[in-house]
Amino acid sequence: MSFTKKAAAGEKKKKGGFRETILLLVLGVGIALLLQAYVVGSFYIPSESMENTLLINDRVFVNKLSGKPERGDIIVFKGWNGEDTIKRVIGIGGDKVACCDAKKRVTVNGTALDEESYLYPGDFPSGDTFKYTVPPGKLWLMGDHRSASADSRSHVEEPGGGFISEDAVVGKAIMRYWPLSRGSIFMHPDTFAKVK
Repeated sequence: MSFTKKAAAGEKKKKGGFRETILLLVLGVGIALLLQAYVVGSFYIPSESMENTLLINDRVFVNKLSGKPERGDIIVFKGWNGEDTIKRVIGIGGDKVACCDAKKRVTVNGTALDEESYLYPGDFPSGDTFKYTVPPGKLWLMGDHRSASADSRSHVEEPGGGFISEDAVVGKAIMRYWPLSRGSIFMHPDTFAKVK
């Protein structure tokens, strides 16, 4: 094979390798965007309403295919002002949520919640008294830092009565990935297993 033919073959191989690299890069970005849009999202925490479970500027992964929210889940949803918001599910459709019992605890269907594992230290379960039945397909949501959370309690006078539609749920927060030093997977609080 002549030098000219070898050089042409080498040039062709380089061009093919470059095209393949670009194609793989575009494909990788496309897959990442699809995953972000439909499977797993990344969200940052803008406020103190979920302290100490989540601190300002923490970042979490959210499973967008997690199915119907359950009591105790931490969820991201389109909030009362239309922005992405993160809170804990306290009541689901049909539940009777109330505060407070004789020991100042939130109750769901008459069962008192032991919220010590996630409630902000020194915070009361609620500074406001309330008693509502959650409509079908709706959720009653509260922040873990109750005295600093504008949650369902703060919106009961608005259209919708403070409840959020299950259709507004973006997904379930599954883990905090930033900062790395506080990375953790979110566990379901045991107290909700007692609610019937």
